[in-house]
Amino acid sequence: MAEQYDLVIIGGGPAGYESAFFAAGHGMKTALVESRELGGTCLNRGCIPTKTILHSTALYQEILESEKLGIAVKDVEVSLEKIQDRKTEVLDALRSGIAAGMKKKHVTVVQGTGTILDAHTVKVGEECLSAEHILICTGSVPATPPIPGIELPQVMNSDAMLENREKIGRLLIIGGGVIGLEFASIYRQLGAEVVIVEALDRILANMDREFAQSLKVSLKKRGVEIHTGALVKQIREGAEGGLICTIQEKDEEQELMADRILVATGRRANTVGLFEEGIKPDMERGVLLVDEYGQTSIPGIYAAGDVTGGIQLAHVASAEAVNAVCHMLGRAPKKNKAAIPACVYTNPEIASVGLTADEAKSQGLAVSTAKYPMSANGKTVLSGGERGFIKIVTEAETGKLLGAQMMCERATDMIAVFTEALVQGMTAARLSEAIFAHPTFSEGIAEVLELAVEH
Repeated sequence: MAEQYDLVIIGGGPAGYESAFFAAGHGMKTALVESRELGGTCLNRGCIPTKTILHSTALYQEILESEKLGIAVKDVEVSLEKIQDRKTEVLDALRSGIAAGMKKKHVTVVQGTGTILDAHTVKVGEECLSAEHILICTGSVPATPPIPGIELPQVMNSDAMLENREKIGRLLIIGGGVIGLEFASIYRQLGAEVVIVEALDRILANMDREFAQSLKVSLKKRGVEIHTGALVKQIREGAEGGLICTIQEKDEEQELMADRILVATGRRANTVGLFEEGIKPDMERGVLLVDEYGQTSIPGIYAAGDVTGGIQLAHVASAEAVNAVCHMLGRAPKKNKAAIPACVYTNPEIASVGLTADEAKSQGLAVSTAKYPMSANGKTVLSGGERGFIKIVTEAETGKLLGAQMMCERATDMIAVFTEALVQGMTAARLSEAIFAHPTFSEGIAEVLELAVEH
């Protein structure tokens, strides 16, 4: 007889484990099914390992440039092998923390691949789990574009690149989105030659245009080669080793050499093998379609995160999953999705929340913008920070905050200030009443608010 649960969750990433903790904390007998390691893609093959490696390589770069701060360091060496070892230690510690949380909350963790047999049954190996509700949190996997030669062994996706322990002399990255740019930062800081090839007319095409312009200047200053509006035609092995990537840029074909190629062209929903034959909710191009509560077309089966399409961010997935559990419990949604921050961990960092000026205008809104250059911020100057800015978008008539874009040190932390302000429906004037400590990077927020109020 199948074990009976209130909720069976398939997928142990941020959406899965956060919703498991929430459900169990509200009295639901919960089981979590995971085919690989607890923590999912974010912890094991995404956010955390990438940022762990970035932290090490950024520190290495800082040491190399420390003489201008009055510190001379001789014989500095970097070991990708040891950086990877440290990354493993970090992941092990965080996975252990999640496992401990599962025990504390009395969540049953079932190792294996979950297949949904019907609206209330999940099969894992030879075991069947029966539940009133099923929540799908299977996330996404790297997308592979149909490029001739992409199957060559020196061509890697982000999963493989995060395990790389070999020095790369010249890295070509296909894709100028968040994933590609973060790997560009890592390997440029390690001393590799880096080339970015982006099919669209700019890098970070889904974010504020000024981010793309400023980051392109910053990356080129560091020696990164960038090709936009460029299509990859084929990849082949070179006669003397390495790879040759043929691209078409401005109606001209070029051949670019590389030791390794990273394919960072996005991710696709992970739904392969998820449903037994005969049961399948409404889907579109492999993406599960859900209503505002996260419920699929089959009552009792919910889905959250990357598997439902939309914004592919760990914190969005967690919020959607928790809100889905709220609906199961007959409660109002816990998480407010009106303001969702997006972050890029380049140097300087990039963060955005709410509407850009272009987006607001496209919606027919009359807006005002204010921009503060972080080159005037004391903490930025004394710490040798890169060029950057904080920009806010407000409703012209009321001064209500509509969005914020930041490119500066600690932007990924400071964006929380604007996220909370947007959720609370605050005006720039109201937020400007707060006192920001001096000297801090966050003083830049106070300065841009003053500019908005005075406007």
